[in-house]
Amino acid sequence: MEDSDLNLKNVPMLTPEQERRLWRKIDLRLMPILSLMYLLSFLDRGNIGNAKLDGLVTQLDLTGNRYNIALTMFYIPYCLCECPANLALKLFRPSRRVFMSTFEFCMDDSTLMSLVKTYPQLVGVRACLGFAEAGLFPGVVYYLTLWYPRHMLQYRVGLFFGAATIAGAFSGLLAFVIGHMSGIAGLEGWSWIFLLEGLATIVVAIIARFVLVDFPDTATFLTLEERAFVVWKKKYDNSSVGEEEGFAARHVWAAFGDWQVWLHILVGISIVGPLYGITLFLPFGYDTPISQLLTIPPYVAATITLFVFAHYSDKLKMRFPFILVGLVMCLIGLSLNISTAPDGVKYFGTFFMVIGSYAAVPGVISWLGNNLSGQYKRGIGMALQIGIGNFSGAISAVIYRSQDSPRFILGRKSHFKLHALELMFVGIGLISLPIVVFLYKRINARRDAAERLVMERGEKVQYSDEELRELGDRAPDFRYTL
Repeated sequence: MEDSDLNLKNVPMLTPEQERRLWRKIDLRLMPILSLMYLLSFLDRGNIGNAKLDGLVTQLDLTGNRYNIALTMFYIPYCLCECPANLALKLFRPSRRVFMSTFEFCMDDSTLMSLVKTYPQLVGVRACLGFAEAGLFPGVVYYLTLWYPRHMLQYRVGLFFGAATIAGAFSGLLAFVIGHMSGIAGLEGWSWIFLLEGLATIVVAIIARFVLVDFPDTATFLTLEERAFVVWKKKYDNSSVGEEEGFAARHVWAAFGDWQVWLHILVGISIVGPLYGITLFLPFGYDTPISQLLTIPPYVAATITLFVFAHYSDKLKMRFPFILVGLVMCLIGLSLNISTAPDGVKYFGTFFMVIGSYAAVPGVISWLGNNLSGQYKRGIGMALQIGIGNFSGAISAVIYRSQDSPRFILGRKSHFKLHALELMFVGIGLISLPIVVFLYKRINARRDAAERLVMERGEKVQYSDEELRELGDRAPDFRYTL
């Protein structure tokens, strides 16, 4: 739909209360189904850790590094396919693309994971699962950037990603309950975990196909005036002339060649590495029922903290302070777990690890989304950040070997602790984060100074509207979010 069709030249001016009602209306339509889909997605992805406690390792003879290799095989296709999947989102309708991704991965999980009988079958299904699920998370985050202004984004990403922390809490509780079905219909408890949780995802994916809407300009649940306001608000959110919406090959190279994408990848790795490590290996140290239930409190605390971080980050229009707090919490939690402290102290440390990693992710994702201008450049840049950042999950899957539990010391004679590798990720973040902030501040200051100079001299703008749109976040009127 063209701008003229939406009458963007005569956009209705809403009062603050009317605008709040409009965004609430959009939230109620988009966020419940997206959050539920990701909750089930993360549940299906991470339930292998719970299945491990319910007999998966014994039944499939996952000796040595076999379990870790099975985990790693998920991340390779998952990371490689995220960028192409985001490009496809603009070619296909989002409702169809997200539905396809969700339906494919849950079919892989529910119908195959529950029926695997050998180690090679498990590895193959995990690889298929990674391929099918690749488009969901980066696709939805990019989709949200097409709806919400940049300083309203983190709270919505928080609502969406918060489903992952809820999944962490529910996975232990559900696994505890479903584990008692072992023997029914000839299936082990771990098979029932995969089957029932996967079937729930199939149902939600089918519902999403009919509930999920595509873009603001085609949203039939909004009036024409409401659509015009949302499109106008987003289009001129970070530029006086709007941002580029069409595709050109230069957008791909612009994303790959942008310094901020690669620095944000380092920041993302520093959070995602500890997150996946704790997600896949949190239930350990006690017998199965207690371990399953002990996973719940850290995730509940992380969910609450995540929403608090997201609310105040949008309110203050700042991202880095909350990411920094998350990194410090991961540092504390990993330091406690690397020590020879009692199990109770280590369990207390897992609260810091779970809260710090999960609560920081929405800020990490939305920060880069805030600072990339141009729809396709943003989509590619965010997919690169998420895709490459998720390779740290593959590293976590390899380094945490069951024979090294509970302190996870690599080898009998080595004093190099596996938690220290996660601390290395955190260290990368503590170095790269201040660099990003310093560069953003310097560029903003230079643009402010240049703008003041132009105004003092009474000079005219040197760029046309089209040139400013092409420059995107490199335009003189663009300011980076800190």
